[in-house]
Amino acid sequence: MTSRQQQPRPQVPQTFRLAVICASNQNRSMEAHNVLQKAGYVVSSYGTGSAVRLPGPAADKPNIYSFGMPYNDMFNDLLKKDSALYHSNGLLSMLDRNRGIKRAPERWQDSRDIFDIVISCEERCFDAACEDLNNRTSELNRAVHLINIEIQDNHQEAAVGGQLILQLVNMIAQSPDRDAELDKILDDFGTRTQAQVMHTVCFY
Repeated sequence: MTSRQQQPRPQVPQTFRLAVICASNQNRSMEAHNVLQKAGYVVSSYGTGSAVRLPGPAADKPNIYSFGMPYNDMFNDLLKKDSALYHSNGLLSMLDRNRGIKRAPERWQDSRDIFDIVISCEERCFDAACEDLNNRTSELNRAVHLINIEIQDNHQEAAVGGQLILQLVNMIAQSPDRDAELDKILDDFGTRTQAQVMHTVCFY
């Protein structure tokens, strides 16, 4: 009797610590987290908002949760509230994916992990991460490249954005001198994809 062999994970040179961020650590950052992790990268993900906000039955009635509340608890809460609605709009599918990746959404401002590359999915998240890093005490004098790729917050655009982020990360990973070549990499990436890209350097 032979056992099924698992497919080997792709061998990717991990030369940097990587994070992706959006507002609620639910859709865009988690899609990118999933794609990058499947490609063999070690990646963390965060949200920059004050709370986790998911669409509700009306525009003025969002579902609001705290960062740190398990994705599984959110899934069960929405299932109980209106399973048909949240199946049809993709939230239950999204939360099911998320709970398979990590336990709960994390807030960027509460994390003290150190990264080399941080990729945000929206300008306001980019600004929030910049503000947070600039308000910290720079004890290590260690640079972190903060990059923004503008991605609309819906399931379809998140899927496209996840592939864009993977493409960029692959380009960075292949560079022999990330710090010296990053501006050129971003220029090449923007030309290839027509993505709106922002970049700044902060320090830990």
